[in-house]
Amino acid sequence: MYLGIDVGGTKTLVASLDGNGVITEEIRFPTPKEYDEFVKELTTQIKNLKTKEFKAGAIGIPGRVDSKHGVGLAFGNLDWTNIPICRDVERIANCPIAVENDANLAGLSEAMLVKKYSKVLYVTVSTGIGTGYIVDQKIDPALADSEGGQMPMEYHGTYTEWEEFASGRAIANRYNKPVREITDERSLRVIARGIAIGLDDLIAVLGPDVIVLGGSVGTYFEKYGGYLHEYLEAHKNPVVKIPPIQIAGRPEQAVVYGCYDLAKQIYG
Repeated sequence: MYLGIDVGGTKTLVASLDGNGVITEEIRFPTPKEYDEFVKELTTQIKNLKTKEFKAGAIGIPGRVDSKHGVGLAFGNLDWTNIPICRDVERIANCPIAVENDANLAGLSEAMLVKKYSKVLYVTVSTGIGTGYIVDQKIDPALADSEGGQMPMEYHGTYTEWEEFASGRAIANRYNKPVREITDERSLRVIARGIAIGLDDLIAVLGPDVIVLGGSVGTYFEKYGGYLHEYLEAHKNPVVKIPPIQIAGRPEQAVVYGCYDLAKQIYG
């Protein structure tokens, strides 16, 4: 059995997966704001799993990661820095643990579902925007630390980070409701344009074979996808190929599936 842990700014998902990567049980709990409290809660929840022995596992965290030393350097919306999270989780689970950025893990998981594509760009558009770049079903080490949502770009005459105008948080602040409740064409075109601005740059630099959209905004791609394609086609360049765009196959559990995939690659 394998252990997958998805640490989010508001909730944490813990799952056990069998040797074929099938989730056998999962537990969700609110992520405590203090790291010491998180360790206590995680200890309790792992003990509550029916599975008591794990071959290996992985943990996905938001923000910057030192995967070589098993340290979470910065956790995004969580005020944790330089945390030896692998060491702490290994003590709890009594098995080897790898740590990786959550968007990278989600991208790895989704790349396993679209193996006909060599270069997979995963973009999660949720509270913020995260990116993962997967080449031949492996997290690209050269881009493992990249934060696509933090790309500075011009928007309405000023330079700002992509996620400041295109993320789920930005959309909710602009319209006082989430994207799932937005139905008018004008608003959906604005949402699509904001996402397209960042994708334009990523496509030109990375040249992905496919883009997979996840997160709370990515899940509703069918609402604005047509407009998104319009904007991308309008800026089409003869030397830059616009790849197909599709919705994540397992958006809610992509990170824990990615934990399994990474653990299998590292520990067998």
